[in-house]
Amino acid sequence: MQRYTILWADDEIDLLKPHILFLEQRGYDITPINNGTDAVELCEDKNFDIVFLDENMPGMSGLEALSQIKNLKPNLPVVMITKNEEEQIMEEAIGSKIADYLIKPLNPSQILLSVKKILDNKRLVIEKTNLNYQQDFQRISMSFQGELNHDEWADVYKKLVFWELEMDQNDNQDMSEVLTMQKTEANASFCKYVMRNYEKWLNDANAPKPLLSHQVLKRKVFPMLGKEPVFLFLIDNLRYDQWKVLEPIINEYFAIDEEETYYSILPTTTAYARNAIFSGMLPSDMAKSQPDIWVGEDDEEGKNNHEHDFLEKLLRKNNLNIKHSYHKIKNLEEGRQLADSVNNLFQNDLNVIVYNFVDMLSHARTDMAMIRELAPDESAYRSITKSWFLHSPLLDILKKVAEKKVKVVITTDHGTIRVKRPFKIVGDRAVNSNLRYKQGKNLGYEGAKVMVATKPEKLFLPKLNVSTSYVFAIEDQFFAYPNNYNYYVNFYKDTFQHGGVSLEEMIIPLISLTSKNAG
Repeated sequence: MQRYTILWADDEIDLLKPHILFLEQRGYDITPINNGTDAVELCEDKNFDIVFLDENMPGMSGLEALSQIKNLKPNLPVVMITKNEEEQIMEEAIGSKIADYLIKPLNPSQILLSVKKILDNKRLVIEKTNLNYQQDFQRISMSFQGELNHDEWADVYKKLVFWELEMDQNDNQDMSEVLTMQKTEANASFCKYVMRNYEKWLNDANAPKPLLSHQVLKRKVFPMLGKEPVFLFLIDNLRYDQWKVLEPIINEYFAIDEEETYYSILPTTTAYARNAIFSGMLPSDMAKSQPDIWVGEDDEEGKNNHEHDFLEKLLRKNNLNIKHSYHKIKNLEEGRQLADSVNNLFQNDLNVIVYNFVDMLSHARTDMAMIRELAPDESAYRSITKSWFLHSPLLDILKKVAEKKVKVVITTDHGTIRVKRPFKIVGDRAVNSNLRYKQGKNLGYEGAKVMVATKPEKLFLPKLNVSTSYVFAIEDQFFAYPNNYNYYVNFYKDTFQHGGVSLEEMIIPLISLTSKNAG
């Protein structure tokens, strides 16, 4: 077991021998000194794991020594010990980034707790996290072995994400492999659940079903319209775990009224799921009733150039004659421009802001070597999302919105999954390029480890010709063509993709907030 070294500076150090002996008996090596000058010199010459500094020493005071030690070694934990409970002294010490603050008279348990909190914190937290996860492991596994409904599946996914974030927080490798295996098993069961129930959700009015993409605006956003402006932020490709790492930042400015999830329709892509959100319709209905703005798979035009048109039609259909705006942010400069003009939006009843960054990140993840290095796994993907958000115009926009009394909804159109297993499929030149779903005629593949829609109309999917079918990848698969199989496997394995069936792609965040500090 590692032995930690502690430097203890106090002008009454001889009176502290019982405390020093107490720590030494528990495996800590103590270097006792009686002045601040020696403390600074020793810190310069030697390496210590922690420093105890008496605040009120003759000559160089504890606060003066603290300042010099922090200049020498900014990351060295320092515990300030004092008889003085003056608020000014505490604030100065805390402002100098001390690790802890103890008031005399000391007792041995108080000192040991401080040391453990600072030096053994990571080990203790990991051990506690592992124990708690082990206790929860069986409950989670038992739950998805049974017949769950859509709400229960969302709860399972949220619980798995909770443990992922707990292990991220402390760089906990001990149980992360077990958690990864459990999540894989959960995904396999979830995909079977979707394959059994998805058609019923769309066709059986009495079947229990989750909130789906085409119902989000009518059921969750439009009812908010009224006294205060409503801002809808649709951050594309935002998984539930990514929301959870952004939540503490956003919570500084907004109170979270409700955290929900809803299910993305299939395919879990921008063209289908996001258009469904803004049209309030399923894809085949869009293609039939609004062919002038629906862009099919066989068209070269961008699939999401008409979101605003869909939104306009949906507002009219619901008799909402309101002032509204729609902005799509595709790059940094567009984000900055919107941040500069946010004040113009508060006169509107509804403001829709589609923010494309997370989608750009996930695609860049496959196209750019640097991004590939930065986001090799889920934990890094969450980290890079948080880093971007902290320095993005989107956070600036949210801060400005929070200054007014408004309602805010943050959601997404679908998530992504890190794909690991190639699945061979054959199709003609007209087949779409997405790695998680294929649409076309004469699709060839072996085995049943996919979700197949031979009658697309039952899933409310457009049908280009009589023999059109859809095939969806499930779990962590991605489609690869046999004639360039090695290229696909080498280039796309371990990248983040969407379009298919998985917990990560389908169960996505829907968050309602109210500004905290509105003037």
